[in-house]
Amino acid sequence: MHKQEQHPYKTWIDLAAARLGGQALECSDDFFAEMENLLKPAAPVFIAGKFTDRGQWMDGWESRRKRVKGHDWCVIKLGAKGIIHGMNVCTTHFAGNAPQKVSVEGCVSADAPSAVTKWVDVLSLSEVQPDSDNFFDIESNDAFTHLRLNIFPDGGVARLRVYGEPVINWDWFLPGEPVDLAYVKNGGRPLEASDMFFSNPENLVMPNRGANMGDGWETKRRRGGRVCDWAILKLGVLGNIKKVVVDTAHFKGNFPESFSLQAIKLAEGETPTEDSNWVDVIDRQKLTADSEHFYKDEVKTGDEEFTHVRLNMFPDGGISRLRVIGFPNKDVAGK
Repeated sequence: MHKQEQHPYKTWIDLAAARLGGQALECSDDFFAEMENLLKPAAPVFIAGKFTDRGQWMDGWESRRKRVKGHDWCVIKLGAKGIIHGMNVCTTHFAGNAPQKVSVEGCVSADAPSAVTKWVDVLSLSEVQPDSDNFFDIESNDAFTHLRLNIFPDGGVARLRVYGEPVINWDWFLPGEPVDLAYVKNGGRPLEASDMFFSNPENLVMPNRGANMGDGWETKRRRGGRVCDWAILKLGVLGNIKKVVVDTAHFKGNFPESFSLQAIKLAEGETPTEDSNWVDVIDRQKLTADSEHFYKDEVKTGDEEFTHVRLNMFPDGGISRLRVIGFPNKDVAGK
């Protein structure tokens, strides 16, 4: 089976991901390995015998051995402001040079944090294991724009993953402006899919067009069984659906023959299933290779409002992006 990244926060988004705009802004020390490595999308690797003029090349952030009081730290700008539900402070390949403990602080700032920024605790001082994934549940309803990773006293961290739900920025939108309800930075995210053998449906709601065939949702070739593959997405905000874009960028010999779109409105806390009472939004439509497909007149739900959508692709294959454009509920949007 194709190996997917394994972690306990599958239905949440990595808010610090570089492709969302996550950045390592500043650190106390990165003598041995650069802070930018913390947010690299690929899993960390170790190359025996690869040295720089400062020592063994390491795929992560590594400070020098501290000979004074204090601890090292790194400030991270999240790619999307959001509520954090879990973290992975990954020390893979840092076996004899991992920190003993870590903590994480957060803030909300329109600009890069400064000396006067007020930080609040997100993760209290916690032990980490060397050469390991270190998962931490986060119990907070606060949304943050920046984090400060503190390591005690020094050492190396391979990757920082920050799993949570983006919070839509209503100040960005004009009154009455349509919104991509499924877009990741507006709070859209996948909950479940029939298959994600080659790639994750999370890619469907990411920014921009897909970079390559791996930057989409692709299922394995099915030989019988169910009629179609499907993915269920939670919309970022309650709203109606007026336009839809289905993009098969880079899927040339493996695009689906067709797709359909369904939706449902559920109360807060309810989760849809494959067998929920889905409403047809767009009936089955033919798709073509490596193209954007636009649908407006085909949308049949009028002003009915929804909280979730289900993308069906027949019989299998790959879709790069899904855009679900409509008007958010006025009470929710505060407009």
